[in-house]
Amino acid sequence: MKSLNGESAVAASLRSEPLLDENRPVDELPRLGELPRLGERLLSAGLIKAGDLDLALREQARRGIRLGETIHELGLIEEQTLLPLLGEQLGLPAVRIREGLVDPDSVRLLPRSLAVELGALVLFRVDEEITVAIADPSNLDTLDRIARATGLRVRPVLAMRTNIEKMIPRCYEEDFAVDDVTASVDVDGVELHTEAIEIDFRGIESLADGSPVINLVNYAIIQAVRQGASDIHIEPGAKYTSIRFRVDGLLREVLRPRRELHAAIISRIKVMAKLDIAEHRVPQDGRLHVRLENREIDLRVSTLPTVLGQKCVLRILDRARLTFDLNKLGIPNYSLLPLRRMLHRTNGLILVTGPTGSGKTTTLYSAIELVKGIHNNIVTVEDPVEYQLELINQVHVGRESGLSFASALRSILRQDPDVILVGEIRDLETAEVAIQAALTGHLVLSTLHTSDAVGAVTRLQDMGVAPFKIASALLGVVAQRLLRKVCSHCQLPYYPPEAILKELRYRGDYRRSFIRGAGCPKCFDSGHAGRTGIYELLQVTPEMRSLIFEKCGVESMRQLHVQHGGKTLLDEGLRIAEEGITSLEEVQRLAIIE
Repeated sequence: MKSLNGESAVAASLRSEPLLDENRPVDELPRLGELPRLGERLLSAGLIKAGDLDLALREQARRGIRLGETIHELGLIEEQTLLPLLGEQLGLPAVRIREGLVDPDSVRLLPRSLAVELGALVLFRVDEEITVAIADPSNLDTLDRIARATGLRVRPVLAMRTNIEKMIPRCYEEDFAVDDVTASVDVDGVELHTEAIEIDFRGIESLADGSPVINLVNYAIIQAVRQGASDIHIEPGAKYTSIRFRVDGLLREVLRPRRELHAAIISRIKVMAKLDIAEHRVPQDGRLHVRLENREIDLRVSTLPTVLGQKCVLRILDRARLTFDLNKLGIPNYSLLPLRRMLHRTNGLILVTGPTGSGKTTTLYSAIELVKGIHNNIVTVEDPVEYQLELINQVHVGRESGLSFASALRSILRQDPDVILVGEIRDLETAEVAIQAALTGHLVLSTLHTSDAVGAVTRLQDMGVAPFKIASALLGVVAQRLLRKVCSHCQLPYYPPEAILKELRYRGDYRRSFIRGAGCPKCFDSGHAGRTGIYELLQVTPEMRSLIFEKCGVESMRQLHVQHGGKTLLDEGLRIAEEGITSLEEVQRLAIIE
């Protein structure tokens, strides 16, 4: 199995400057003689007796190894007690190596023979830097040999020599992989902390000291955030649990823990989200908050009972990865300028349409950021509230609150609002109240689930909204999709088959080349990395109002839209494919052919 983004679980927790760096003077490295003497510290702390220290010193002189190693091998002090002291003495992280802390791909960057000779084990790689567990991290010659052998910068962490020697044979086995790491977790060692609601991944101890299941959950969250995943799916199976990440809109499996660990994993997440761990028969929803490298990240948790056990989905809400700025969403100027004019209207209805996960909420929040100000009273009705915005009054509706969209809207209209954001129009009652608000002097923004912009009109009609109300209230509709971008590291030019060009109704030169991704480790062999939006803006002109009022069909409205210079989603998809941003296969995959 491939290394997850080139990092292991502990990669998130070590972000300080590397010890061995070509730009760092050698005389700045710590020297053992300048540090407090270990024996004196152990005596003063009452961790060892004078007689035992004398025995350890004699054994050290006979064998020529470090005092800490000698004390450990003599069994005078437990490893978990000794390691922090040794790490503090050297000014380095100290870790007890377990399989869950080793990246299976990174470990082989150092040849096995050299790893055995030097007593060193590569834990993980981040870009051009490897973190290496070593018994004597102050030995500059050893660090230099590792750097020359791997061609990478070296960041050492302290580990016991016996621990390293025990792990080297296991980590260099052919079948050593992430699946084996998770499968070897001891279910009997499950430990749940009810007070653990915030996780701080900045220190290596947060991974090294936790129970196996805690480590596994932390590992999944770290990797999901680092890979830019929007969701983590934890699903029960007959033989194993499947942990999948949704990255760039597609799910991919990253871990397969043993089946008997599933209940413990779900319980751990429930405890973190303050859900009822004893309830297995009904769905539950909650939230939790984590800190990762000084980033504040919210996770929305949803559990669902299935035949094989509880399924859990964590939606990752990472504000640092989002931009609520219409100018930065990728909307072309010929659509952006009319949209901005609509948003500066004092009344009317603007809809954003698209399937789940197409970025509708981001577009709505960006629109709100444009119109918000000290002179506007802006109220949102959402289920749930995903991101908290300043100067905005956000109302959560749902089963827990007892509020529906329609009832919340009626109350909001008595709050003297200027702008109202309705998370989604789901039924006739909500649609009627929203349109009534738009007709009585309020700017209303909302979403619908339709395939294109024109479909929003027929969707409202199907709900039962009178055509004359739609024609009077509607200002415009934005339809959107998120397309995966071709990976910049493996993109290649190619000439697509004529059949694909015909299917996509391409009107350009059939002899021109396009690009697609060949697949590489950077993009997990998908050929794509990152996403960009495509947008279709339907402006409700007087002619369009007449068609809506007369309840004309979709084709009539679409023809008028195109005749007035409107671009369809297919037009926009082909445009960015011509610009070398996405592939024709990605445009075809989203099935935006009307």
